[in-house]
Amino acid sequence: MSPRPGFVLEVDRSTPPTLFWHGEGFRLERLPVGSRVLYGPEPVAALEDPVSAIRGALLEPLGDSEPLAALLRPGMKLTIAFDDVSLPLPPMRRPDVRQLVIEQVLECAAEAGVDDVVLVAALALHRRMTDAELRHALGDRVYDAFAPHGLLRQHDAEDPDDLVHLGTTDQGEEVEINRRAAESDLLVYVNINLVAMDGGHKSVATGLASYRSLRYHHNPRTMQHSRSFMDQERSELHSSNWRMGRLIARSGVRVFQIETTLNTDTFPEQFRFLQRREWEWTARDRAGFLASSKALERTPPRVARTIFHSIRAPHRMTSVQAGEVEAVHARTTANVYAQQLVAVEGQSDVLTMGLPYICPYNVNSIMNPILVACLGLGYFFNMYRGAPLVRAGGVLVLSHPTPWDFHPGHHPSYIDFFEQVLTESTDPVEVAKFEQAFATDPWYVHLYRTGHAYHGVHPFYMWYWCAHALEHLGAVIVVGGDRAAVRRLGFTPATTLADALEMASDVVGPDPSVLHLHSPPLALADVRP
Repeated sequence: MSPRPGFVLEVDRSTPPTLFWHGEGFRLERLPVGSRVLYGPEPVAALEDPVSAIRGALLEPLGDSEPLAALLRPGMKLTIAFDDVSLPLPPMRRPDVRQLVIEQVLECAAEAGVDDVVLVAALALHRRMTDAELRHALGDRVYDAFAPHGLLRQHDAEDPDDLVHLGTTDQGEEVEINRRAAESDLLVYVNINLVAMDGGHKSVATGLASYRSLRYHHNPRTMQHSRSFMDQERSELHSSNWRMGRLIARSGVRVFQIETTLNTDTFPEQFRFLQRREWEWTARDRAGFLASSKALERTPPRVARTIFHSIRAPHRMTSVQAGEVEAVHARTTANVYAQQLVAVEGQSDVLTMGLPYICPYNVNSIMNPILVACLGLGYFFNMYRGAPLVRAGGVLVLSHPTPWDFHPGHHPSYIDFFEQVLTESTDPVEVAKFEQAFATDPWYVHLYRTGHAYHGVHPFYMWYWCAHALEHLGAVIVVGGDRAAVRRLGFTPATTLADALEMASDVVGPDPSVLHLHSPPLALADVRP
């Protein structure tokens, strides 16, 4: 039986309250009659035998690529790069798909007599993964075979000895990537596609790049001209990565791309109510919601954060494709759209959304206010194709506690960005004037290279991700957030959803149309204005 597609529900008087994420918790909210709720499709069926599917993809690659086995030979230099801890969300139960894929690639390499093999975590400017995180992603056998011998590395975007400049695109973008990857006879990239923005040339051109390269597409102008990140034909971020990726290919770097997609089966059984439509909740779902909500109300935030970050998602692989980068990504994107797309007629005056406890940049960490803004305005706002879910000049209402709280080890430059930069301006173009000082600060560079800190420039990038939404929207209102933190972001705090909707009316006019983006499962709106 096929999973049910996503759809848009119109709220009437009989509609039960709607579930909103609220950080490390959730709320039931009554939306005004006439509001709409966007529900994502139910999870598609997983592959019955993912290992056989991986082997098949390696034997029958897409595009003009030869099978992986034909590209391997004794004496060659092989590098296997893989996505870091930012994917998938939440982290999946063992075995992780990266483990399943890399084990098959290593078997092929062993059969071909390849003995110069190095694994590289494609961090870009993200924090270094911990040993436990690496072991979880790769599995015990791979980790124990490579880590003790220095053959499991993490990309260092600040190591001049391990970077190589490959040239400049016709748009003046400098391309500088990991030296080991660039000088290998073959670079195999193992990717997880959670949303349509992931993968393709972005894997190498971003994941293995230096700050020198990343600044050409991680900037306010590029982000403002990406309408949206999930719509490849309208994303300048996508265009820039594709120009860079094609230059990388022309420079002689041979990339064998392996991309996987996952279903949207996101939470274990005790949290199944999160993915069910509220009017279909069983007695067990209602009991689960009540028990979880009551327990979380009595739980200190730090403990609640630990509980949620211990969740391992029951994601399972739905497709795997390998070969030439662009041919692979076209197939991958089609699979993502088949899982997530929902047709939506017309934009709304007000878009509401509940934000969860996790985003790509706070795995095993704290969702600080800058990351709350990035998740809401950079990611969820951009979960559309065609046109935004909310009209130009409309209002975005977020539900999240937005704590004035930062992880000092993971996000040191975020603290200074919040205290020093956002007090000067919240305009991404104005904010960018401070970028160089943070990007080149020796202490931030040291923490990025030797500890588990995000690069000094990273909070700027998170703010730039908001640029399109900030330019498009008339106001952003945060329900239930720390009022001082919300105001520091340049947003408006509200105590309740009803208060927020009343405030929104002051911006868009009386009796506004309201649409709520329900999550999970993930949905990608195909909006027809």
